[in-house]
Amino acid sequence: MKEKIKATLRDKAWARWTALVLVALMMFFAYMFVDVMSPLQSLVETQLGWSPEAFGYYAGAEYILNVFGFLIVAGVILDKMGIRFTGILSASVMLVGACVKLYAISDWFAGSGLDTWLSSWWTDMPGSAKLAALGFMIFGCGCEMAGITVSKTLAKWFEGHEMALAMGLEMALARVGVFAIFSLSPRLATWMGPATVVTPVAFCTCLLLIGLISYTVFTFMDVRLDHELDAQNANTGDETSEEEFKFSDVSKILSSKLFWVIAMLCVLYYSAIFPFQRYATNMLQCTLGMSEQSAADIFRWFPIGAAALTPFLGYCLDRFGKGASMLIGGAILMILCHLTFAVILPVYPETWIAFTAIIVLGISFSLVPAALWPSVPKIMEARYLGSAYSLIFWVQNIGLALFPILIGKVLMWSNPGVDDPMQYNYTNPMLLFAGLGVLALLFGVWLLVLNAKHNYGLQAPNIKAKTDVLEAADQNADA
Repeated sequence: MKEKIKATLRDKAWARWTALVLVALMMFFAYMFVDVMSPLQSLVETQLGWSPEAFGYYAGAEYILNVFGFLIVAGVILDKMGIRFTGILSASVMLVGACVKLYAISDWFAGSGLDTWLSSWWTDMPGSAKLAALGFMIFGCGCEMAGITVSKTLAKWFEGHEMALAMGLEMALARVGVFAIFSLSPRLATWMGPATVVTPVAFCTCLLLIGLISYTVFTFMDVRLDHELDAQNANTGDETSEEEFKFSDVSKILSSKLFWVIAMLCVLYYSAIFPFQRYATNMLQCTLGMSEQSAADIFRWFPIGAAALTPFLGYCLDRFGKGASMLIGGAILMILCHLTFAVILPVYPETWIAFTAIIVLGISFSLVPAALWPSVPKIMEARYLGSAYSLIFWVQNIGLALFPILIGKVLMWSNPGVDDPMQYNYTNPMLLFAGLGVLALLFGVWLLVLNAKHNYGLQAPNIKAKTDVLEAADQNADA
């Protein structure tokens, strides 16, 4: 006799979408903090005495500890301890790192004994840059851990449902965070009188605390879902829903050719996006001869293009597939945009050209993430999905740590003797970003070829036909 399969909390639309909002808020505030100083590069250089190279080291510091193994450890923690523990831990680590960074740029730190000591140690970077980089390093550990946790959380809560749409909406909300901070940061900097970077950083630090509270509320929902899943497994005769994660699974992931193709596409593409965000405002200032706030107001529309299209693309991916094709299309658009910044905009410094390129880059940034992250559960087993995400993020972080530093060095090399941060020539950095896009395109084509040869399902829709789902449920009930 068949046992009736009871619906779980994730089968109720209101519950899974509420869970999405609670976990996405944490990432929304995290993305605001990531770029809070990006629109203020020229202010940071004049007020804190940082050089472009120091700013590059600071920007790359977010990923340093992740590159040296923390992300791999984070993936193991996620698979062994679960999404509730790891999510709260990651939100807490982000908050601690934010507080360190806030102290580093504050008046309390300036001129202190610690400032004097740090300024004289290692390189000639200011002590504030070194301590801010340390805080950003700590924050980066929590942020990347949160990223893989949210990915696994949505894979769990939207299994058999609108997974790509959910991941797309989460990413869209995060992109809105970038739009918000590019809009708010220059205005917050002058809100209380003379321009200062302290006010926007303090504001975003408070938001991270709210994100921690939001994820904590979600954990109570997740506890109930686990109880319901255990009861469902008992009814269907499934005593264990999945095999337990083993440390040897890491070697299985690393030995997969498909994993490395996806990871390399990821690192090359994202290395031409996130490091570019750090320098985009100043690039527009220098190329178009406009103020910091005006340049930030143009670039803030980049994440809006991604935010607007990513959920729609996730919906299409769920129902029609073509994920690998979307990855290729996104890489092509990115190449065209960076070539525009490098070659066309310096010759024709028109605001509408910059604005159009920014919007198209946002479309590119909707195509790639919308297709990339929902594809990982198709090729990796659930028991080590967290580790798979963490290893992809680890490879990605290598590029994200190195390229802001490299761009800072290329910018200084391309502008010998230029001390005014409003007079930099950005042609060579933009050409470097375009080159990364070309390499990402090649890996996208390789991925499409592998999928056609081995049928990994990367071009297939995520939502199965309703009849297939009902047949699977009947088979589970008969077991």
